[in-house]
Amino acid sequence: MSNIDLEKFAKYSKAGPRYTSYPTALEFNDDFKYDDYIKFLENSDEKISLYIHLPFCRSACYFCGCNVVFTSKEEKLSRYIEYLKKEIDILASHIDTNREVIQFHFGGGTPTFYKAFELDEIVTYVKSKFTNWSSEAEISCEIDPRFFNEEQMKVFKKHGFNRISFGVQDLDEKVQKEIHRVQPLALTKNAVELARKYGINSINVDFIYGLPYQTLESFKKTLELSTTLNPDRVAVFNYAHVPWLMKTMRKFDETTLPSPDVKLQIFSHTIKFFEDKGYKMVGMDHFAKPQDELFGAIEKGELHRNFQGYTTKGGANLIGIGLTSIGEGSRYYAQNSKNMSEYEEMIDSGKLPFVRGVKLSDDDYIRKSVIMELMANFSIDIKRVEKEHKIDFNLYFKDTLEDLKEFENADIISIKDNKLSVSQTGTLLIRNIAMPFDAYMNKYKNSKKSFSKTV
Repeated sequence: MSNIDLEKFAKYSKAGPRYTSYPTALEFNDDFKYDDYIKFLENSDEKISLYIHLPFCRSACYFCGCNVVFTSKEEKLSRYIEYLKKEIDILASHIDTNREVIQFHFGGGTPTFYKAFELDEIVTYVKSKFTNWSSEAEISCEIDPRFFNEEQMKVFKKHGFNRISFGVQDLDEKVQKEIHRVQPLALTKNAVELARKYGINSINVDFIYGLPYQTLESFKKTLELSTTLNPDRVAVFNYAHVPWLMKTMRKFDETTLPSPDVKLQIFSHTIKFFEDKGYKMVGMDHFAKPQDELFGAIEKGELHRNFQGYTTKGGANLIGIGLTSIGEGSRYYAQNSKNMSEYEEMIDSGKLPFVRGVKLSDDDYIRKSVIMELMANFSIDIKRVEKEHKIDFNLYFKDTLEDLKEFENADIISIKDNKLSVSQTGTLLIRNIAMPFDAYMNKYKNSKKSFSKTV
């Protein structure tokens, strides 16, 4: 990483997708109907991954791009649980609930804004409907350490949770104040120790680079301090500054955001820092200890990327439950309503709160498999793609390969022996490298307000 020409790389900074899905959420549309979604649910025999969105937060973290509802009213939280139960009932009438559950995840919002007995109520209800849980199921929750206690941890232990992700973002006090999330290291450390006490052996910690007032020096200090947490996995996300979508981001003075070349310095240092500590890079923004199951998945070509990040539970039918949740099957994406009133009205009428999605064409399906392989493994097995999809790779992606020549000439990628490989320095530009495979990008080439910057 020390040989990176950061100025050269900074020129690649442009708007581009993060490829948590392909096609991206911008392609979700009304042509994919409710009945289409139900048909997919009823006819699938895939294993199940359940995602439940708990959207409530006490107050705003200004960097956040998630769909959240700010409240301090307990009745709003308990009312939402009743609607989750109703949604699960409707879902259970359209799906074979004996299909094996291999993944369960609470996301938010702040899931632990809910009290322990409420979290217990939700999980117990889910398990009363979906009864076939794999003994190796990944059961996880996103946690804000500012809202976490032992009673909640006891509930997680009771229900077999085995993975927890703690949001940290940055440990610099000035940055924390600016992003409206003051969170002392001691508080986070106590939360991590509590999870360890109850046997959680897979702890992830999230950081964000590109936030206001961050510098290379300040982030170096954050990383050094983070070692006291000893996480099993670390996610270091590139801040997505999209003030046209998220009003809270307009509070930032954009002159305080680090420039693309400083962000590259921060991230290249981050890669070296974690590799020196014995972690390995996974995908475009994750690091894990070598004994982590992610590495077995990479070797088998089974690492998977979805809206929850990188997972070993590939090939499952992801079913999104709750406000704004997104579901994914091999041939579709489906999104629930983002509006609470609409969400409740649809459920009251006996329907799932589905509002839009996309049915994948054959071309979408091929490109999805290639882009996701690239994002997960930094490489593409050309022969495998040809065999799986019955195509001639060079012919099918003729225009793409032409667009990639710039990266090939710069030694950012290499194509030989039926393999497209990304160099170590090229991992910093993985979104840029994936974009030529995206058939929809032409629509957005003149738009500065579709995606966040890649660097």
